[in-house]
Amino acid sequence: MTYSRATLAYVPDPSTYRPAPGAIPDEPGVYRFRDPSGRVIYVGKAKSLRQRLNSYFADTWTLHPRTQQMVTTAAKVDWVTVGTEVEALQLEYAWIKEYDPRFNVRYRDDKTYPYLAVTLDEEYPRLQVMRGAKRKGVRYFGPYAHAWAIRETLDLLLRVFPARTCKAGVFKRASRMGRPCLLGDIGKCSAPCVERVSVDEHRQIVLDFCDFMAGKTDSLMKRLEREMQEASNELNFELAARLRDDLAALRRAMEKQAVVFGDGTDADVVAFADDPLEAAVQVFHVRDGRVRGQRGWVVEKTEELSPGGLVHHFCSQVYGEESETGAASGGIPRELLVPELPDDVDALADWLSALRGSRVTIRVPQRGDKRTLQETVARNAQQALAQHKLRRAGDLTSRSRALEEIAEALALDSAPLRIECYDVSQIQGTDVVASMVVFEDGLARKSEYRRFAITGATDDVSAISEVLRRRFSRYKQALAEADGAVPAEPGEEELETADRPGVDPETGRPRKFAYPPQLVVVDGGQPQVNAAARVLAGLGVTDIAVCGLAKRLEEVWIPDDDFPLILPRTSEGLYLLQRVRDEAHRFAITYHRQKRSKRMIASDLDSVPGLGEVRRKALLRHFGSLKRLKEATVEEIVEVPGIGRRTAESILAALDAKQPTGAEAPADGGAGPAQKSPVAGRGGTVHAAEDMAGAHGAPQAP
Repeated sequence: MTYSRATLAYVPDPSTYRPAPGAIPDEPGVYRFRDPSGRVIYVGKAKSLRQRLNSYFADTWTLHPRTQQMVTTAAKVDWVTVGTEVEALQLEYAWIKEYDPRFNVRYRDDKTYPYLAVTLDEEYPRLQVMRGAKRKGVRYFGPYAHAWAIRETLDLLLRVFPARTCKAGVFKRASRMGRPCLLGDIGKCSAPCVERVSVDEHRQIVLDFCDFMAGKTDSLMKRLEREMQEASNELNFELAARLRDDLAALRRAMEKQAVVFGDGTDADVVAFADDPLEAAVQVFHVRDGRVRGQRGWVVEKTEELSPGGLVHHFCSQVYGEESETGAASGGIPRELLVPELPDDVDALADWLSALRGSRVTIRVPQRGDKRTLQETVARNAQQALAQHKLRRAGDLTSRSRALEEIAEALALDSAPLRIECYDVSQIQGTDVVASMVVFEDGLARKSEYRRFAITGATDDVSAISEVLRRRFSRYKQALAEADGAVPAEPGEEELETADRPGVDPETGRPRKFAYPPQLVVVDGGQPQVNAAARVLAGLGVTDIAVCGLAKRLEEVWIPDDDFPLILPRTSEGLYLLQRVRDEAHRFAITYHRQKRSKRMIASDLDSVPGLGEVRRKALLRHFGSLKRLKEATVEEIVEVPGIGRRTAESILAALDAKQPTGAEAPADGGAGPAQKSPVAGRGGTVHAAEDMAGAHGAPQAP
């Protein structure tokens, strides 16, 4: 489903149900948006209801796409004021649980993660693998990556804690027959079905098992060691041998849980990786210093959320749900390690403390082992988001649907099997470069990537115009060469290649820039799209569609249209356009950094006699930046292979003699690969993390 300009005229206007000026109180509270039928579609909380609600009734096109869809779907908004932010958190969680609003971020249980569950609500509790939503009265441990990991752990522990693991039908049949199953005969079940142990004795076995899984291992290990020693002193070697084997089984089970903190930390380590539409969340459950489980979600972002905002939604929903179900290792920990503190961190900590019954601390780890583990969880989140995107990209059905949706939205005659996307990267008009990436049949064709060095352009619009003019001028030239290469009386083989203008008749290989795309995508909004359309029209290219994807609101712009197309958030077509745009952005930034780095090195070190390109690169690789090289001593520079004392002195003399100008200083900054640099016309920053693996070796276009 798409929204065109004609359709937008019939979208409900949020101003029709906007509260009167001054009617919204400037107090903490919780608000609800309702659709025309009265159903609650969104619930939120605010420290100031007036400021928060007024933000929804600003210009519609300034809102996040999902928020924009919500306010145009709603027909009414109401609110309830509360005394404190903690009360607002409680009411927000209760309303989200009650109404299940369609536009709220929902952290639903991931069905792919199994738990080790203990059914304490039964007369004879059972140990089992359980998936899905948690139940009251059941204690959970995990989650585990695979169900076989749970069964392997159980197999080790059942000899020490012979609790029931059978289903209700098996238990009842054994009770009727008066004969236990195989596990009862081999000592891996205490056989409560035939009353070998009483109800209370079996429950105590289960409770000991829960204590061990919860991390209370020292007391149990000491008790078994004491009993083994007593049995040995009493010459009861058979019992001592069994206790020895029990201890070995417990130690093997403990070894399967990685020790990350030696101080018995009880914490959940949370990290996020997100893009404008989705966020991947990863949580490591650390109990008694050991990683007891891991969970992950990929959720849709309903509005422009910072990491702190994601932390708020995560804590209020996940821990609120688990406090009701009584989950064990997945419950509320003493400490919560997060990447960024939310605005309502104090109220959130007080609310979680009330749910737990003791103090809960929320903080950002700054150094040491906890910081290292936080970075590990963040890498897991990034990989989870990448895998989620790859699953969608690798699905042939999804790619076909994406191409069909793009064709339908842009009114194309057929699906665009070849898409070219162009992006520009610059810093205040210097080192202007552009990239061209190619997707064929929904997949990246990295051998077809090209990069452009731009001269004479000072902004994105002029740079886009120059790039497209160069690219499609070469395309027109290739067509002309192909027409002139057709002989008067070609043979059969010559006709086959001559009728294909993208193929060289002599070599049979594709000509450079000879294959035209069905769709050209530019990274930008209306100005960039109109500029691209003018270039193609001026060159006489009329059979190639043009569109643009604006990054801030993910709008699809077409030439000479005053309103953009808004594709649904779940659209495979929008997802493919985002991947194409992001790849062009990455490729352009990579080339821009390479060019800027070479310029900085050349401008400062070219005057050093005898210092070639290899040794210049070795210097920068060793010190990380020119700033650190300037601060180094002669002895430190001599440590670089190939650099002698005289050369080191010449390097320092050259660097001291050349002071950076005001325009050059921010570009250098000396911060190495993690330096942020504002990119004019892009509204963002350049980060080293964006240099993902890709076609760095793609040829440069002339």
